[in-house]
Amino acid sequence: MSDPAGGGSPRPFTVFLLAGEESGDQLGAGLMRALAERLGGKVHFLGVGGSRMAALGLRSLFPMHEIGLHGVAAVVTQIPNLIRRQRETARAVLAARPDVLVTIDVPDFSLTVAKKVRAADPSITTLHYVLPSVWAYRPGRAAKMAAFIDRVLAVLPFEPEVSASLGGPPCTYVGHSLTERIAELRPAPGERPALQAGRPPVLVVLPGSRRSEIRRLLKPFGETLRRVVETAGPLEVVLPAVSHLAGEIRAGVADWPVTPTIVEGEAAKFAAFRRADAALAASGTVTLELALAGIPMVVAYRIDPLFQWIRLVFRAKTIVLANLVIGENVVPEFVDWQSTPERLSAALKPLLSDTAERRRQTEAFARLDALMEIGGTTPSARAAETVIETVARSLSLQADSA
Repeated sequence: MSDPAGGGSPRPFTVFLLAGEESGDQLGAGLMRALAERLGGKVHFLGVGGSRMAALGLRSLFPMHEIGLHGVAAVVTQIPNLIRRQRETARAVLAARPDVLVTIDVPDFSLTVAKKVRAADPSITTLHYVLPSVWAYRPGRAAKMAAFIDRVLAVLPFEPEVSASLGGPPCTYVGHSLTERIAELRPAPGERPALQAGRPPVLVVLPGSRRSEIRRLLKPFGETLRRVVETAGPLEVVLPAVSHLAGEIRAGVADWPVTPTIVEGEAAKFAAFRRADAALAASGTVTLELALAGIPMVVAYRIDPLFQWIRLVFRAKTIVLANLVIGENVVPEFVDWQSTPERLSAALKPLLSDTAERRRQTEAFARLDALMEIGGTTPSARAAETVIETVARSLSLQADSA
């Protein structure tokens, strides 16, 4: 095994990374850069990842998209291939005998791989990056992870306490990658003028990034805008869209009372955030992006009929990430039958002028920098340091028990 400090080792510090989604590819790439910097380039990467990780030298064992599946139908039809890829990945880890295995998100796939590796070779230090949503549902998963995960790298500040309370593995808060992009999210002076009479408010509308989400929300969002315009006056509407769904979205908004400006790509989305006065959004990571950008919002979600059971086991008091981090339900949220145009428009209208409702959100969002420890060391650097420390600790424990 290599020396995690990089000195006098027979081979470079070897890291096996397993990512299955775009967000995981981004986290993995950040971790790769930070480890290379920390270890003076004396590090070797292998595993599964996407284009960002490939650009840093990772040769993916197979295409990442094969395991980053969404929706019951997609998963069911690919079960044989998923099982094959889990076995293949576990064999590759065991053959490489890396200094550390870092699985990144996609817990249903990656935790199975980690469990197989631990059963076959307990000496391989294993970390999981992004705590599964045990605070929302499947809390028993935390204690099960403790048997084969040495440490979790958490991206939300409340998660270490949650993991400990559920008997999960040791958990270190390293920070959310969004905190590295504050300059992109927040407006420069004059980029977001103050709300004033005579200027239509700029509303950013975010119906989701998946086709199923968009199909369920476009119609009620359009009717919500109709009600707002009728009672509160004109709006400028910007709708950031993922490129492969932009055509479908354009067709879906054709009968909206306000023709939205549809923009594509992350840079255009963040540019819209820097101008926006308020937002109407589907639940997801975007709510944390909006909060960090200081944009008051109303959040809606309509659950896939095939996943209605989740309502019975959902443990969290909110579906809005910003609310979870703040520890207070400052952002109004409407799920399923509650997400009617009447309710959404009633919650949205006060956010379009200087009201107590608007100020409550902006004042709460101003606390996020302290809550998420923005500034100083980056999340990627913290993650890299935690990986190195965890490997060193595991080697020390193994030496003591030998």
